[in-house]
Amino acid sequence: MKMIKYTWLLFSLWLLLSGSALAVKLEISAPGEQTIPLAIPPLQPMSLVRPEVAAEFQQVLESDLDLSGLFELVNPESFLDDAQRLGLRSSEVDFAQWRLLGAEALIKGGYQIEGEKLTLELRLYDAITRRLLSGRRYIGGLKDVRRIAHTFADQVLHSLTGEKGPFASKIAYISKRTGNKELYLMDVDGHQPLRLTAHQSIVLNPDFSPARKELIFTSYDKGNPDLYRKEIYTGRESRLSMKQGLNIGGRYSPDGREVALTLSKDQNSEIYLIGTDGTIHRRLTNHYGIDVDPSWSPDGHKIAFVSDRRGNPHVFILDVHSLEVVRLTFEGKYNATPAWSPKGDRIAFSRLEGNQFDIYTIRPDGTDERRLTFGAGSKEHPRWSPDGRFLVYSLEQAGKKTIHLMRADGTGSRKISPPGGNDSHPAWSGHW
Repeated sequence: MKMIKYTWLLFSLWLLLSGSALAVKLEISAPGEQTIPLAIPPLQPMSLVRPEVAAEFQQVLESDLDLSGLFELVNPESFLDDAQRLGLRSSEVDFAQWRLLGAEALIKGGYQIEGEKLTLELRLYDAITRRLLSGRRYIGGLKDVRRIAHTFADQVLHSLTGEKGPFASKIAYISKRTGNKELYLMDVDGHQPLRLTAHQSIVLNPDFSPARKELIFTSYDKGNPDLYRKEIYTGRESRLSMKQGLNIGGRYSPDGREVALTLSKDQNSEIYLIGTDGTIHRRLTNHYGIDVDPSWSPDGHKIAFVSDRRGNPHVFILDVHSLEVVRLTFEGKYNATPAWSPKGDRIAFSRLEGNQFDIYTIRPDGTDERRLTFGAGSKEHPRWSPDGRFLVYSLEQAGKKTIHLMRADGTGSRKISPPGGNDSHPAWSGHW
């Protein structure tokens, strides 16, 4: 996987004038309430003409920014002649044309091809005040068009909200497309799927390291559900925890130094902390009930988990230092797979209602519970994007599972599973 080199071209400017709509930092918590009219004319060639490069970049960038819920894209059929001009300096852009079309933000860019080398020059402008908000030059190969588009989409969100987007990150998932459950990696939009394991067995529950480009997951490769660690770029793989019985649900601590997981080595499913060398540091739960699915708070002080210690499975919160346990959910007959938002403000989980699961979120103090998904099919295993703006989850309909994304308020759902698979257990990486 080729890393793209990119350099600062121009200093990103914050727009401070109170008269501009872009002066306000936008929040994804209420998408659609404050959408910015955005125009994205096609990339213009700076040397060799390759229209497919411009078209691919346009498709990816528009898809990312549409998912954000922050923008209303100006209809390209209304574009005037400035859309066909390369001019990237503010003095070369006819902002009057774009204001006439109602655009408040404008992205202009050009591309240059030299053999297999691709250079993209990109600008984000406030069309009202003619101010440059961000400018970038990206250098990569022709196969890097999608990654560059995702990276610039992240930059657009950062320039307008102060927080980087998640589009250049990765999603790990489990797929049965080979006939066995194996671990895969893909882009946030489902492109470039890559198989990471060939265990020819059952692989489950991936999680990304916050400190390194590696994953942990459970596999039955040796007959027992052991916890494995895999380096993504080198492909090196090793067993991290191989205690007799369950070694499942591994989740890295926020600093990447420990892993919380469920072990059943003492004949009951309890949550433990282990080091990255596999040594047991602490036992966190000690109850006759089944304790599974740990998820760390972003400050590393608490863990949400699922237990049937009060009858039906519910979500509980454990203080890592005092080991005090507080019950979080009280509704539903089966609550599962909690995931703590990286912002720390909400916990997502799935709940069985009737004969299907749906995704909910709740505050860590147990208030403001919200149901996010509706309609046919079971929605399970929610996981947050690294910026907390989106959720990824699996949907099962007619016996087939696919991976979907949605905004944190439940809107904008879209399928991202590559064709031909039966996919589940998604996990979202940190910023890549």
